[in-house]
Amino acid sequence: MNAPTAPRGAVDRFFKISQRGSTVGREIRGGLVTFLAMSYILVLNPLILGTTLDGTGQLLGGGTDLSQPNLSMIASATALVAGVMSILMGVLANFPLALAAGLGLNAVVAFSIAGIPNVTWADAMGLIVIEGIIILLLVLTGFREAVFKAVPAELKTAIGVGIGLFITLIGLSNAGIVTPGSGTILGLGNLGTFPVLVFVIGLVLTIVLHVRKVPGALLISILVATIIAVILENTLHLGTLGEDNPGGFKSAPIFHGVVDLPDFSLLGQFSLLGSFQNIGVVTIVLLVFSLMLADFFDTMGTMVAIGGEAKLLDSEGNPPRSKWILLVDSFGAIAGGMGSTSSNTAFVESSAGVGEGARTGLAAVVTGVAFLLSTFLAPLVALVPYEAAAPALVLVGFLMMTQIAGVDWKNPDIGIPAFLTIALMPFTYSISDGIGAGFISFVIVKLARGKIREIHWLMWLVSVLFVVYFLLDPIQGWLGL
Repeated sequence: MNAPTAPRGAVDRFFKISQRGSTVGREIRGGLVTFLAMSYILVLNPLILGTTLDGTGQLLGGGTDLSQPNLSMIASATALVAGVMSILMGVLANFPLALAAGLGLNAVVAFSIAGIPNVTWADAMGLIVIEGIIILLLVLTGFREAVFKAVPAELKTAIGVGIGLFITLIGLSNAGIVTPGSGTILGLGNLGTFPVLVFVIGLVLTIVLHVRKVPGALLISILVATIIAVILENTLHLGTLGEDNPGGFKSAPIFHGVVDLPDFSLLGQFSLLGSFQNIGVVTIVLLVFSLMLADFFDTMGTMVAIGGEAKLLDSEGNPPRSKWILLVDSFGAIAGGMGSTSSNTAFVESSAGVGEGARTGLAAVVTGVAFLLSTFLAPLVALVPYEAAAPALVLVGFLMMTQIAGVDWKNPDIGIPAFLTIALMPFTYSISDGIGAGFISFVIVKLARGKIREIHWLMWLVSVLFVVYFLLDPIQGWLGL
């Protein structure tokens, strides 16, 4: 980092740009690079949230036809919330950290919550708001650190790895590479179709750009794969995948324009207490806790990682204005639920901007402005087929998988719980089930090894709740409910 110089103007003084050895030009460049690095969320969030039916058979935004998802509407809301929250992070926390709908968190909402019988999308988003309010209270009371210490660090790592595998499975399934097997749980899909070719080209390009450390690698690969898909569709007329059309796209790339007024009708479409009418209180508690776990620990790790790369950490390893960072992140969860975009959280891709020289909140403001401008480009999102976006999911799964090195596999105290956490998430197609298996097995192993004093009381509490969660169906059957 360059030596600090005297402030130059109000913007410099407010963001402490010169004091941190940066310049306005570097902050702007860093903010734009961060946007490029994380703007894939404008494609992936709609594909994850918009292509799953809730417990009443409805799509997010309305309708029941999976071939006609409301991707543009979801993209507009995703960009708006990400833009506002990133700007707030820059102004209030003065930290080069941008926010958007969190991958993994949106998978929890789409596949573990919204699909519960009788649960609506509004109910699911209401749980996100509740989770955000709880995290906000934990920040304000200082209790967040206590909860953070209760869960072993390596078990937190395993949760992230498990979510990475889960996201990878979603990507491979969306691309048609993995399909329901004949005589097995899963099998290899039909590799002789043009949509699969689009996926393969996109995946190869994604890997090459990533290893070459090209900024915006995920976005570039999505754009290139989409262009190839559009060319194929307009020349070969492959159409939409179906029983009578096995070589079609899961969502055919049909052009509907480039720029349009954004549709923000998803804003406010949440029900804070609606879920209490459809699922039990114990289930709600466990779901909210699962969301909180996924959201809770990622941000603390991300802000320390970004602060370390930017050389902004103090002697105890804490970034400046850390409480404000956590407060804005908490509001991000609340805003994400209220905007029907899933919880918004800190993105580690902000490190791309820091690598370009960003050191202050001005970079986050620039990223936020770029997101706001992108709300007018929502029609382009609807053009992206599953097969073009799936490679990004696979690479994100790999990035999350790299955390596995942080687990001591030779120590059964943590190795067995970590393994069950990682394995059960993709195998059961449920993030909550994986977390529950990890928590319960952690307590069992500690008891078996006579280390009862090493079990935090919160781990006892949560494990008991998960036992009840897993036994809900048989208990209801025994009671004739």
